[in-house]
Amino acid sequence: MARLGSATPGDGRAHAELSSRERAFIRDFNNLQHEWVRLFAELFGTYLLVMVAAGAGLVNSTTHGAVGRIAEVTAPGLMVMAIILSLGAISGAHLNPVVTVAFAFRTDFQWRRVPGYVVAQLLGASLASLTLLAIFGQQGTDGATVPGAGVTAVQAMLVEALLTLGLVTVVLGAASGAQNIGGLSALAAGGYVALAGLWASPVSGASMNPARSFGPELVAGHFGDLWVYVAGPLIGALVAVGIAYLLRGPGGGMTAKDAAQGSGE
Repeated sequence: MARLGSATPGDGRAHAELSSRERAFIRDFNNLQHEWVRLFAELFGTYLLVMVAAGAGLVNSTTHGAVGRIAEVTAPGLMVMAIILSLGAISGAHLNPVVTVAFAFRTDFQWRRVPGYVVAQLLGASLASLTLLAIFGQQGTDGATVPGAGVTAVQAMLVEALLTLGLVTVVLGAASGAQNIGGLSALAAGGYVALAGLWASPVSGASMNPARSFGPELVAGHFGDLWVYVAGPLIGALVAVGIAYLLRGPGGGMTAKDAAQGSGE
């Protein structure tokens, strides 16, 4: 997810609103001495996202539908907005392995850092799922994303690819020099997550995020459907990168790098 601030890139007011520690990270983003803090931000952000995304389904099952499907699919979108606004200055708030990979393909993020980000995201998702297990115990699929009734794995994978195509297009667009990087970017990313869930959750669970799907699958000890939620989002993300190239040319621009890396200059 893109870095968000209250001012546009290049506006000195954006840094005035950051802590001295955040400003130090931004000034020297390539200094791997600070990488552990960024990785923790990704871990914690993904933890919070999966806590809501998987937890909403668990609570809905535990309370016999008290949450409702609309609230169940809207909550993750609202959480995405909150995480981007609160943690974006630290890590860029990717929260999703395919977003990290997409930024890397656009040359807005260093490939050498991709493995650390992906591991942090997977670990955050796993810890969230273990937390939910400790609170609610074993509940059905433990919040896992699975193809809906009457939906084949291939159909679910194709829907995940389409959903992720839209999500990564929104993320890369919000990180483009043609867009301001501010509160509206949080609204765009979080709003898209909610919108995708509203129409597609009965088909595939509207994961769009391999980490979100991995955590509950790990806890449930069942990886039979995990390929759907790895292949689909990865295909969608790669197509989105290709479309971004057609629309905006090669990546690597300063504004997009700032968005991917969590800086606001």
